[in-house]
Amino acid sequence: PGMLSSDFSFESLSAMKPLDAWAAVPEGGKQQIYATILLAEIITEGKGTHYTKGGDLPTIVFPPVNFASTDPEKLKISQDRELNNGRLAMIAIMSFCAAANIPGSVPALVGNPMF
Repeated sequence: PGMLSSDFSFESLSAMKPLDAWAAVPEGGKQQIYATILLAEIITEGKGTHYTKGGDLPTIVFPPVNFASTDPEKLKISQDRELNNGRLAMIAIMSFCAAANIPGSVPALVGNPMF
């Protein structure tokens, strides 16, 4: 889809293992990623009551959506499903990291050329 720098394309990174791909990202690219994350954190964490303490969700990360016409019970089911999907995604990422660094640690990925 594009170039990371004059020597690296996104396509070249897709053939690497995850940690190798991160190591190949130019230092300037890593700094941009960190700066974007830091800015998002500063903006969202500095607003009033924290969202984990009952405050509003950060709108820079979660754009506001009007759920006024949604049945509260149906909304709760959808929120629970989304939470479970997020948890499953975190488990998957940790499995990929483990498989990339500890051979044989994730039996389902043994023999996969990416790991």
